[in-house]
Amino acid sequence: MPTAVKGSIMIEEQELTISNPDKLLWPEMGITKLVYLEKLGELAPYLIKHCKNRYLTTIRYPNGIHGKFFYQKNCPQPQPDFVHLAPLDAIAYIHLDSLPVLLWLGNLACLEFHASFDRINEPERPTEWIIDLDPSLEEEPRIMEAASHVGKLLLSLGIQSVPKTSGATGVQIVVPLEQDLTFDELRRIGQFVGEYLSRSHPGLFTIERMKKDRGDLIYFDYLQHYRGKTISAPYTPRAKKAASVSTPLTWDEVGRDVKPADYHLLNIMQRLHSRGDLLDSVAAQNLRPILKFIGR
Repeated sequence: MPTAVKGSIMIEEQELTISNPDKLLWPEMGITKLVYLEKLGELAPYLIKHCKNRYLTTIRYPNGIHGKFFYQKNCPQPQPDFVHLAPLDAIAYIHLDSLPVLLWLGNLACLEFHASFDRINEPERPTEWIIDLDPSLEEEPRIMEAASHVGKLLLSLGIQSVPKTSGATGVQIVVPLEQDLTFDELRRIGQFVGEYLSRSHPGLFTIERMKKDRGDLIYFDYLQHYRGKTISAPYTPRAKKAASVSTPLTWDEVGRDVKPADYHLLNIMQRLHSRGDLLDSVAAQNLRPILKFIGR
């Protein structure tokens, strides 16, 4: 049996143990744990920004993306002193609030980071509205077409938004919000938009919750956006062969039918250096007038 390799690094005055740095996590991309930690360190300002003050769920792949995996909500033990917790409903969630915490999780082979829609200790007034477009097919060539329809409809309602890849097969539409509406009020808007798109594009969209009843249609999921639920955080890596990263897009890129696998751990920083975080490009929106309109 090969001997386990360990080392340590100092990050922000915290000593972190790094185990098995040469273990391949994404074999097709040649990404070892050490390379992964280096890329996480570069992504840290963006990934932490979108996970901070959220309840965090990670997905761990101890033997890389082709091995067994499990979801982690409770903080693993032993818990380092620099890891802060966010308890909720008998779960000791990790608060991802610093680079040492992120790299500690990376060393544990947490390859995906999923953040809650509700913020820690602020359960009722979300700071964004997210529509999740979930393909029924494993490969869906129409996903960007569907996203484009959603963006155009929102814009016709006076709502600016930012599309982002899930990093897997789906696309999410993010609307930054003034902290005004509740999750239930946003669900009413989502149902209105989803029903309209399902009627106007019946061969493309569905709001049918049961996957077995969707056929090949793309699920317009407005119900997922709710307290206690999570979604792939912006800039999280995904456990896919391409080492894809959940990436905000421009609407022009959506129109050019870009692919989620185009943005991955080995090139995402080049994009961020040139474009910055596109989620900062849209101001907080006021959807109260839309809610009043559909309530008539």
